Amino acid sequence: MRIDSVDFFYLAMPEILDIGDGSQDALLVRVTAGDHVGWGECEAAPLVSIASLVCPMSHSACKPVQASVLGHSIDSVADIRRIGNLVRAQSLDLLQADHTLSGIDIALWDLLGRRLDEPVWKLLGYSQSYPKTPYASVLFGDTPAATLAKARAIHAQGFRAAKFGWGPFGLTSVADDEAQLHAAREGLGEDGILLIDVGTVWNTDLDAARARLLALQDVRATWLEEPFVSGALTEYHALSDESGSVGMAGGEGCHNFHMAKQMIDYAGLKYVQIDAGRIGGITISKDVADYAVNHGVTYVNHTFTSNLALSASLQPFAGLKSHEICEFPTELKSLATAMTKNHITPDVNGQVRAPDSPGLGIEPDLAGIQPYLVDVEIRVGSRVLYRTPQLLP
Repeated sequence: MRIDSVDFFYLAMPEILDIGDGSQDALLVRVTAGDHVGWGECEAAPLVSIASLVCPMSHSACKPVQASVLGHSIDSVADIRRIGNLVRAQSLDLLQADHTLSGIDIALWDLLGRRLDEPVWKLLGYSQSYPKTPYASVLFGDTPAATLAKARAIHAQGFRAAKFGWGPFGLTSVADDEAQLHAAREGLGEDGILLIDVGTVWNTDLDAARARLLALQDVRATWLEEPFVSGALTEYHALSDESGSVGMAGGEGCHNFHMAKQMIDYAGLKYVQIDAGRIGGITISKDVADYAVNHGVTYVNHTFTSNLALSASLQPFAGLKSHEICEFPTELKSLATAMTKNHITPDVNGQVRAPDSPGLGIEPDLAGIQPYLVDVEIRVGSRVLYRTPQLLP
């Protein structure tokens, strides 16, 4: 079976707001091989990734991503890894390649799982998909009162855990941030698992992060996520040494295995958070999960888009029983909800699992996303390199 086509679909909300919400646009990927189809999603700026799929070759190590995918055989798990390695070799100097490959890799796993009538987690070697404790992933409110209301609503919905991030946190005073933290704790309740994500707001400013440690400890935050930019290993490690009960979390910015490995080895992380839509797909995410297990670090998925991406993010650690916390977006824009016919929802115990259905177990809603489809054409001279493919049959 050979790969016949790789189609990218740029989807977007009518208006994109300047907020930390990754569900406002999406890049849906369709891969076909004979009568078989697989679906994936890239977690990256759609237009840039489309360009990297089709761009003219610059030299032997800077080829368009599709050159390493189209026409290649896809009959086994080994073929997915082979294709990924070829993309990394032939698009070495195309820095968007890993993000672009991510959606293709996810779609190849979905395609192979559908063809073999097996869920992806079984193809990854797991014998069981264990339940995960979802944390409601939301932005801080503009005020502590707004954060308190969000936390109370999350608690009322039955979530045991919640993550508050971005928004105004870290941008004003320590006192303002302390008020936000205490509002989140009050609303979530004394027994709730409270997670804090600051979205690299302090860049490499260790003192700014230190100034919030006491408040984080006071509210019993389980982790502090991304206090610094990815790769700031010295600052991460120094803060980890001082943070006490507050674990360091990071890794969503990693776009290859080696970056994640360095974060695990040198950043003092307690939790490594990997986005299958950025790091190179499910294949590399599973490699990181294996490495994390062997080095005493808890693997956590990162995702903030559709349920297609959510399912992909769950697969690499579906069979890890003790790695049980998972990100579960709850403030999705209508686009992200409309992208799929079915959705992953908490069970009667408030937990979620990677689907048992073949592939990713998620069906794209092609009619539902049609209104969000962005018409794109990429032309070089008189040659059209890309035109939005036909989405509906």
